[in-house]
Amino acid sequence: MPHTLPIRDNGRVNDADLDTTETLEQRPTRGNRLYPRVTSFRSRRGALTLPQQESWDRCWPELGRDVGDDRVDVGAWFGRSAPVVLEIGSGTGTAAVTMARAEPHVNLIAVEVYKPGIAQTLQQIERTYDTDTPIRNLRILRGDAVEVLEHMVAPESLTGVRVFFPDPWPKARHHKRRLLQPPTFALIASRLQPGGVLHVATDHAEYAEAIAEAGNAEPLLTALDWESPISHERPVTKFEDKAQRVGSSITELVWGKIRA
Repeated sequence: MPHTLPIRDNGRVNDADLDTTETLEQRPTRGNRLYPRVTSFRSRRGALTLPQQESWDRCWPELGRDVGDDRVDVGAWFGRSAPVVLEIGSGTGTAAVTMARAEPHVNLIAVEVYKPGIAQTLQQIERTYDTDTPIRNLRILRGDAVEVLEHMVAPESLTGVRVFFPDPWPKARHHKRRLLQPPTFALIASRLQPGGVLHVATDHAEYAEAIAEAGNAEPLLTALDWESPISHERPVTKFEDKAQRVGSSITELVWGKIRA
């Protein structure tokens, strides 16, 4: 069984935009996927404000990349060797920025598809440059997280993976679109180092049960009974504050990759 963190009231961290007009199912799919699936997320359109665009122009060439087929040289991108943590679905960057600041010894890569959300993340990073604690350890990949894991991340190279509030696709006929299914657990486990950690949070009770079942069935993952190499503390967002008022709660699950 995974380690279950204390439950607290929460809302969705990554609901960066509700104006969803185009799905990635409308795009051509790759024929060489390790784990073919119906795309688990909606591609989100949205125009950038002028300040967002200006921040994007200044920061994206250094801090961001579009998802592709080439493996990321993480050490070269960050300019150092350090533990690597991947956050899937970073939304507007609330968790990514806060956790990057709290873990300066970690190279954090956030994966997101929504451009205005990424732009807000870049703005938050840029605002720290004039402070005593500028954030230098956060990078962003724009695109499908499974594409990232398949093509851009080396096996056994990640210290941690964080998946906070993935889309639950609550209707039964849409469950096939969910990100966290057995093949994705297998893929994530293959990219974790022995002793590495997968931390999942969801505010959807039925999805939590499905996630727990799939994670517990993955043979490379086990209950975390050793000291975690990454922090499990997340920032409380405005969505969590709203959820507290309506009585919503979350489930947080943590697995470790088996050690030889």
